[in-house]
Amino acid sequence: MAKKLPKTDVVIIGVGWAGGIIASELTKNGLSVVGLERGMERTTEDYFMVHDELRYALRYELMQDLSKETITFRSNEKIRALPMRQYGSFLLGEGLGGAGVHWNGQTFRFLPYDFQIRSLTEERYGKNKIPAEMTIQDWGITYDELEPYFDAFEKMAGISGEENPLGGKRSSPYPTPPMIQTPSMKRFADAAKKLNLHPFTMPSANLSTAYTNPDGVSRAPCQYCGYCERFGCEFGAKADPVVTVIPVAKKTGKFEIRTHSYVRRILHTGGKATGVLYTDITTGEEIEQPADVVVLTGYVFNNVRLLLMSEIGKPYDPASGTGVVGKNYAYQVQKGSAMGFFDDAEYNLFAGAGSLGMSLDDYNGDNFDHSELNFIHGGNITLTNTGQRPIQNNTVPSGTPKWGKEFKAQSLKYANRVLKVGGQGASMPFRHHYLDLDPTYKDAFGDPLVRITFDFEEQDRQLAKFLADRCTDIVKEMGPTVMESMKELGPYEIMTYQSTHNTGGVIMGSDPNTSAVNNYLQMWDMENLFVIGASAFAHNSGYNPTGTLGALSYRAAEGIAAYSKKGGILV
Repeated sequence: MAKKLPKTDVVIIGVGWAGGIIASELTKNGLSVVGLERGMERTTEDYFMVHDELRYALRYELMQDLSKETITFRSNEKIRALPMRQYGSFLLGEGLGGAGVHWNGQTFRFLPYDFQIRSLTEERYGKNKIPAEMTIQDWGITYDELEPYFDAFEKMAGISGEENPLGGKRSSPYPTPPMIQTPSMKRFADAAKKLNLHPFTMPSANLSTAYTNPDGVSRAPCQYCGYCERFGCEFGAKADPVVTVIPVAKKTGKFEIRTHSYVRRILHTGGKATGVLYTDITTGEEIEQPADVVVLTGYVFNNVRLLLMSEIGKPYDPASGTGVVGKNYAYQVQKGSAMGFFDDAEYNLFAGAGSLGMSLDDYNGDNFDHSELNFIHGGNITLTNTGQRPIQNNTVPSGTPKWGKEFKAQSLKYANRVLKVGGQGASMPFRHHYLDLDPTYKDAFGDPLVRITFDFEEQDRQLAKFLADRCTDIVKEMGPTVMESMKELGPYEIMTYQSTHNTGGVIMGSDPNTSAVNNYLQMWDMENLFVIGASAFAHNSGYNPTGTLGALSYRAAEGIAAYSKKGGILV
């Protein structure tokens, strides 16, 4: 028999960026909030002088224990899915702050095109441009409607940047100036301008200068140590939930965080959520937390899995194309790239920051004519200086032996002479790309794992080749001694790291028949249940997802506050 606790106004499941924003905004509005986090407590003190690449980057200390819970994967429905036993394609964070602790800090706004992708594509190119099996849809909100929430997220996090000449209109400048421009960034920018492109400094959650946000949270500037991705920031210079929104919620006295609390089910009756059932993993005790409003704020896979296990919403069926929970899983196309080896210049590539770099959007979204191309959308092209750490960075020209005297000589020669220009391509959903519960494999509690069915399509291969060619154009203009580029995109495989940019499964929209949540991320089928995260993305853009996730979280918080006063479906 589960121990039943007193009811709270709101319970949130997962205390990362989405959970932290919801807690901060709702407690400021006077609501009592309980945050359930299955991982451990974290503070900046945990990372003081811990630049340990082996511990964090290779042994994944901040990540989920795959021996207790993982995902299963298959490329199509004809084969059996198998568990991901060791980390590869993406990383699953765990603990207070979630993936917001170990991210790089690259903070983009999705383009206006993204939010109305189907209608704008059909308007410009006709309905035949979209393949029959591609399930893109408008998001039920426009960029202009979401812009104030982008602004709120950027001001809270202190995003450093400059205006993107090809991005959506802004209501105000970035709250802090762009990061420094390194010699390699300048070389990229000069080459791009010669090609009549529009480079701009990458928007960054690594602070360029000291900053105090509207909530009164003060943070120090980035020290360019090069330990961002897969690491926590010892200075608090990288915006993360632990140093921004969570302290604000705690200060109200209305936010209680319970770590090591593994939520197993969302409880519901009569079409409404009544609370959650979770296990205290330190004692094994089962606990019921009643609440007036339940907010799911976990990672993509956790959000989908918990809804399916709780039997909330109609599961997606790829055969009929009906159902919504698990629909439109998408990833990212990361293979379009080129790199140059430079004998005439040496760069301090060991120094850097997770979001130190230059970008351009000339080939992103619908900023270029797709009439004669066999794909839609595009990708953001960047050169970054994230910091070349000693173990994982040892790039040598193709044809170099993998070991021995020549390998050592080439490694030393090019340690600080290799510059990579990469394209991050958008990922479109297809009818047979989805998430569901695995019928065979279970977690440590005996509950089914979430199963991914996904592979790259011709859309992705064409896009990757296009981006690789554009990256090659830029690198060639940069004047390398030796140049290499991607030749083709093969099948998707889960063994090699690509990006932790998984999206979809609980997508937003304006029609309950094709979406799980409305534009406040409120479940159509259960009005007091909100599902917040990149799970709401109806496709994935050519950007990192966090900026858009943050904007949607601020909008959802506004919706939950309104719902707590009057109830009902908000849209």
